Amino acid sequence: MSHADVPADTALSKLPNFDPRTVPVVGIDGHLPAVAPALLQADALRQRFAAPPVWSPEIWAERKFMDREPARASVLIAVVMREQPTVIFTERSTHLSTHSGQVAFPGGKQDETDADANHTALREAHEEIGLERDQIELIGRLPTYITGTRFIITPVVALVQPGHRLTLNPYEVTDAFEVPLQFLVNPAHHRHHSIMIGGVAREWLSMPYMEGTTERFIWGATAAMLRNLYRFLSA
Repeated sequence: MSHADVPADTALSKLPNFDPRTVPVVGIDGHLPAVAPALLQADALRQRFAAPPVWSPEIWAERKFMDREPARASVLIAVVMREQPTVIFTERSTHLSTHSGQVAFPGGKQDETDADANHTALREAHEEIGLERDQIELIGRLPTYITGTRFIITPVVALVQPGHRLTLNPYEVTDAFEVPLQFLVNPAHHRHHSIMIGGVAREWLSMPYMEGTTERFIWGATAAMLRNLYRFLSA
């Protein structure tokens, strides 16, 4: 089921009476250059993470709207090395307690038995979508991102073989799909939103992607981490 098909009252946020799909767009970054396709190939991505440029993340935290102790988590930005590279996303099950129904990277909360952020990202990707370790090549990390629900997320970047097979865990995800990396790192597709909620200004990015007639509504923390990936690759 796509977000275009989801009833308007389906929660995509913990904020009450809030649907990010209905908030007006206040700006689009078509004036910024896209990342050149040659820089999105496997060797170029490996080299960029092996010898990173001097840069700073553009977005690193959201305004807190949940009163809880911070918790560490990891996500896997899995770049499938097709002729035109793509990124794997999931649509989270609607019954989950945080970020239900949202488009997200595979990932989740760090367990006590996880050795590090990489371990968490790999374990969660296997648990959620059945992505096998031997299909994954870890190449680096992006800076942590803090969500409004107080998760401190480490984005782990990896290359994935195009022959991989996915097995979805229906308890955690309802769908998995791929979006071209070139689309995601083109600022002409980065839309800015702003709204006052409870007297507090909240701002975020979205990158809606049309897959046929299905809208994949990428927004919030996922879009912010992709924006940082764009800044990293274009630095």
